[in-house]
Amino acid sequence: MKYRVLLFDLDGTLFDYGRAEAAALQMTCTQSGIQYEQAYLDAYTKINSRIWKEYEQGLVSQAELKIKRFELFAETIGISLNARQFSERYLDNMSRQTQLIDGADTIISSLAELFQLVLITNGLTRVQRSRIAKSALAPFFEHIIISEDVGCSKPDSKIFDITFQQINNPLKQEVLLIGDSLTSDMTGGANYGIDTCWFNRKGQVNDIGIIPTYEIQSLPELLDIVLIGK
Repeated sequence: MKYRVLLFDLDGTLFDYGRAEAAALQMTCTQSGIQYEQAYLDAYTKINSRIWKEYEQGLVSQAELKIKRFELFAETIGISLNARQFSERYLDNMSRQTQLIDGADTIISSLAELFQLVLITNGLTRVQRSRIAKSALAPFFEHIIISEDVGCSKPDSKIFDITFQQINNPLKQEVLLIGDSLTSDMTGGANYGIDTCWFNRKGQVNDIGIIPTYEIQSLPELLDIVLIGK
């Protein structure tokens, strides 16, 4: 087989972030005495996506991200809330969400018999460690690299340096990065010189000029790629 190590992104690749986000936001609104509406999720999703892009670009810190997104959320939907308190509740609720992309547990279980599997996520430590520990994926990942832990994030090459150091510096040609984000996963992997597999589950248009080594729309397709030459 060509690859020995598979680096997996987490949210949007193995965890169903959309479902988790919706559940956590609704719970937090209810706990905060806010009558939840679908429009709130639509507004928050756009804001959160934008803030995380700013984080990837180094424009905001993760500490700022946690608060800023809810300040903007309140402003957008026209309600008054304590953004810091709302953020704390949201993080608690998010840390309990373990919804997986369909088939993720089966695929990971199969791959773990043949490859070293590593998680590399830009998420928040408090949220991600709890979710991973509670999920069916926990037994299959010895190394979990979380941006908040290591002080850098994808696409920065530093997080890949740290990851490679932790897994005894494999040859780059033996490593494949699987993720759903063009800007953090595919860009980061390509710039670091490792092969990439874009999990384009929603059929997005690639408009950033980075060409992934592979592109899939469902996780089972990954098996056809990594088992070549078995």
